Amino acid sequence: MLKESKKIWMDGKFVRWSDAHVHILTHTLHYGLGAFEGVRCYKTSKGPAIFRLQEHVERLFKSCHILQIKPRYTPDEIRKAIIETVRVNELEECYIRPIVYLGYGSMGIYPKENPVNIAIAAWPWGAYLGEEGITNGIRVKISSFTRHHVNITMTKSKTCGDYVNSLLAKREAVSCGYDEALLLDTNGYVAEGSGQNIFIVRNGILKTASLSSILEGITRNSVIEIARNEDIPTGEASITRDELYIADEAFLTGTASEITPIREVDGRSIGKGKPGHVTKKLQKLFFNIVNGKEKAYQSWLTYI
Repeated sequence: MLKESKKIWMDGKFVRWSDAHVHILTHTLHYGLGAFEGVRCYKTSKGPAIFRLQEHVERLFKSCHILQIKPRYTPDEIRKAIIETVRVNELEECYIRPIVYLGYGSMGIYPKENPVNIAIAAWPWGAYLGEEGITNGIRVKISSFTRHHVNITMTKSKTCGDYVNSLLAKREAVSCGYDEALLLDTNGYVAEGSGQNIFIVRNGILKTASLSSILEGITRNSVIEIARNEDIPTGEASITRDELYIADEAFLTGTASEITPIREVDGRSIGKGKPGHVTKKLQKLFFNIVNGKEKAYQSWLTYI
């Protein structure tokens, strides 16, 4: 269950959490055309700090551009609204959800002149896949559901309706006793988790799935930059499921999942069945960065 905060920003005004309603005929509720972001704010010695706020807002507006949705606020206005949402709710650390959606107006596939609405919510949220998963790794199942083809949905947009695919995959994995799902792309290569990007370590090389059919994850980009700064050989590649099985290490990345090690895939242990050296090193650096302990990465933090 969500832990409620005090207020939600809706189209320029703060309303009480319990009063943040939309009409039952809100267009996005029925047809899924909308864009959203997941952003985290961390507790630091200097107060709350939002991780890579600029990049998250940029991606939100790029998603809207792909979907031909025109928000009536500028990126700068949304950045300020996100900061104010954290401040108003007096949150030391939290998860932040901005969403752009088509509101009440016409029904039918073509939205015509429906208003473009924006809301921003923030609430306390711990480790998405659990503290146990962060520490010891999770069990993952290759899904029977395939990641979207690039000409079926726009895979570079964080589109509301696209996550039905993710939900079905996750539900299947959990029903089979696993913690998370991993989807293959339409060519049969490893694509991404239900809401995460994937990395493997094999023969000392850190590899992540190519951008051909996946969302350009901001945590993914952060990990690539951190790894290269640490002189860890890093690159993008097409990864087969059997290469994943024989990887020395594997982990998922995402705003919600942060850096979560994978200890098992489809009943096969990854490496020694526990987080490996590279994974633990990157994980430690990542948490130091988001908690404001690494001076070299201060530009990634927006202090409240």
